[in-house]
Amino acid sequence: MSLLLRYAADFSASADTVFILPAGTTELPVAAAADLSEPARQYVADQLAADSKLIRINHYAHHHYYVVAADKKTPALAAEALRKSGHQLHAQLKADKVRNLFIQDLTDGGALPLAEGLALTAYQFEGYKTDEKSRQAAPLESVTLVGPHLSAERVQELQHVLDGVFLARDLVNAPLNKLNALQFAERMAAAGEEAGFHTEILDLVRIEALRMGGLLAVNQGSPEPPTFTIMEYKPEGATNKKPYVLVGKGVVFDTGGLSLKPTPASMDMMKCDMAGGAAVVGTLYALAKNQVPLHVIGLVPATDNRPGGLAFAPGDVITMYSGLTVEVMNTDAEGRLLLGDALAFAKKYDPELVLDFATLTGSAARAIGKEGIVCMGTADEDTLSALKKAGHATHERLVEFPLWDEYADHIKSDIADINNIGKAEAGAISAGKFLERFTDGYPWVHFDIAAPAFLTAPDSYRGKGGTGTAVRLTYEFLKGKA
Repeated sequence: MSLLLRYAADFSASADTVFILPAGTTELPVAAAADLSEPARQYVADQLAADSKLIRINHYAHHHYYVVAADKKTPALAAEALRKSGHQLHAQLKADKVRNLFIQDLTDGGALPLAEGLALTAYQFEGYKTDEKSRQAAPLESVTLVGPHLSAERVQELQHVLDGVFLARDLVNAPLNKLNALQFAERMAAAGEEAGFHTEILDLVRIEALRMGGLLAVNQGSPEPPTFTIMEYKPEGATNKKPYVLVGKGVVFDTGGLSLKPTPASMDMMKCDMAGGAAVVGTLYALAKNQVPLHVIGLVPATDNRPGGLAFAPGDVITMYSGLTVEVMNTDAEGRLLLGDALAFAKKYDPELVLDFATLTGSAARAIGKEGIVCMGTADEDTLSALKKAGHATHERLVEFPLWDEYADHIKSDIADINNIGKAEAGAISAGKFLERFTDGYPWVHFDIAAPAFLTAPDSYRGKGGTGTAVRLTYEFLKGKA
């Protein structure tokens, strides 16, 4: 369930309205005092003097809210503060049972981040509840933005980006019995039909014909076949001659295979192990809906990882799509096997840049927590700088890890070209070093989203469960390349 954002040139004084006031406001502007009585104006003035950041006036027939923008060191941090204000405002709107809200922006562009925080907070996974009593009420239906720094186009762009985030969240929140590899591929194809990008789903026979040994090995223990989904958005007038390729890990559930994960500590939330693939389709959805003039391709190899049947085992040696051989030392290091095949496959497109997204390692999560995304790669400094800038703009911040040559020693094998797991130390880096072996011929950046992709407790506007992390970041970066 998502919130509808709209634009209007003006608003009614009798509507439920939030006024965004500039940082440091101590006196209520005339434009924000439309129908306030003198006592109400004095109350707001007193609250402003007391440095209140969220002020509420109940007119009984409607409500007025006042959000004071924060004075931060950078515009990006100021925007993030407004997103969090949107989250706080949502709780008050829910208590007041507000269905339709106007945002009157009296700042230099604060309406969009406030609306973003509101919408991301208002998201609810539809789920599978049948009892009306167990359903959560979601009274807020629409937000109409008003202000001189806005336009219908900018509001619609934000709506489409948020819809991409919500798509990713919905996919991550779906359990295995509602989203196996084939269903995941079909959902991506449906998103393509709606947004306007082409989708091709490779089945088991074609995956076998391509000899994608990593994907096939992980799939061996599953009673259900794998898929390899190719999504292509190629609008007329695309500004790039060579495509950007996005690769996403699509492990729809990860038991760890024969290297079984413990439960409840690790396995219970492993429906989220396809969050990288979800981020890819969410980004493509947003790009296509907003008609960003870029040629972009998405690749998502998908399967579950189970210990049954002919499951691959520690000590096995597999041959990847690229021809490299891999000694499997741990079947729970399976995501890099799928990604290795997809990254090697990406070379056929002669890409401008390849970005991969994966809930890959607990090591990344332990290193920086849910507050950021670990990245590393071979792209030039300008590209990494642009990615970091996009990360700050969306508050999906990046921490770059090194890929020094010495880390290659962590994945040396006695009997194969490489093995699939490194040492206890620098686990996120050795996983990246593994992936690097499949990226010859193009610049590449890897994003380990293990910590922020799925949250077990609510965290401001990111909520609980699937967050749709990396969609806003990647859209912001690619839009800058158009």
